[in-house]
Amino acid sequence: MASVKNYFSLVKFSHTIFALPFAIIGFFLGLKTMHFFESSNATSFTWNTMLQKLMLVLACMVTSRSAAMSFNRYLDQQFDKLNPRTSNREIPAGIISASQALIFTIISSILFLLSCYFINSICFALSPIALFVILFYSYTKRFTALCHIILGVGLSFAPIGAYLAVTGSFAVTPILFSLAVICWVSGFDIIYALQDEMFDKENNLYSMPVIAGKKTALSFSRLLHFFSALFVISAGIMNGFSFLYWIGILVFCSMLVYQQSLVKPDDISKVNIAFMTANGIASIVFGVFVCLDISLF
Repeated sequence: MASVKNYFSLVKFSHTIFALPFAIIGFFLGLKTMHFFESSNATSFTWNTMLQKLMLVLACMVTSRSAAMSFNRYLDQQFDKLNPRTSNREIPAGIISASQALIFTIISSILFLLSCYFINSICFALSPIALFVILFYSYTKRFTALCHIILGVGLSFAPIGAYLAVTGSFAVTPILFSLAVICWVSGFDIIYALQDEMFDKENNLYSMPVIAGKKTALSFSRLLHFFSALFVISAGIMNGFSFLYWIGILVFCSMLVYQQSLVKPDDISKVNIAFMTANGIASIVFGVFVCLDISLF
C-alpha cells in the first residue's frame, strides 16, 4: 500500500512552489480590486470570505497539479522505465502501481472541479478547459516540440484563475502575469529537457533540444525568459507599483540570468540547480515582494 509520502513524491509536490506564488499574486490583485485592503468599511469582502476563497484557490492549485503530474507519470510509465534518469520513479520502481496513479488522477480531477464549483460560476465554467490543458500536456511530447509552451500555458492559469476566484472578472494585470508564467515556465522546461535529448531522439519524442539542438534550444529559452521579464516589468509600469515590486523584479530577473548562466550547450551538469534552486528563489521572493506591495500601497 503506497503511503502519502509516496504520492507526494509521485507528483513532485515540492515543485508546486513554482506556480503557487503567482496564484497568490493573482489572489492579492483580486483582493485589491475588491478594496479589501482599504481602511474604510465600504468593502463587502470580509475576512471570512477571503479565507474561504483562499482555501479553495489553494485546493485548486494542489488538486490540479496533482492530477496533471500523476497522469503524466501514468502515461509515461514505459518511457520512464527505459530512461536511466527516471527509472527509479514510483511507477517503474513498483512503489505505486499504474492503476493507483490513474485512480489518484481521477480523484484529484474531481476534487479540482468541485473546488472550482464552490468558488464561483465562471471558475466552474472554465475548469474543464483548464483540466483538459494540464492533462493534454502529457501527450504533447509525442508529436510536438511546443510541449514546453503547453506546460507553460497550464501553469499560467494560476494568476488569472486566482484573480477570477476573487473578482469573477478578467483584467489586464493578471493576464500579464499569466503571460510571464508561460514564458518563464517554457524557458526553464527547455533547460530541463536538455537532460533527455538523446533518449528523446531514440524514442521518437519531441522537445526543443531534439529538433533544434542544445545551442538553439538554449537561445530560445533565453528569449522566452527575456519576454517573461518584459511582461512583469510591463505590469509594474502599468500599475505604478512601489519600490517593493521593483525589488522583487530585480530578484526575479537576476534568477533568470543566473539559471541561464549555469547551463551551456556542452555542460548541462548544473541543470538541477538552474531548475529547482533558481526558480524556487525567483518565484518565492518575487511573490513575497509583490504581495507586500499590493497590500501595503
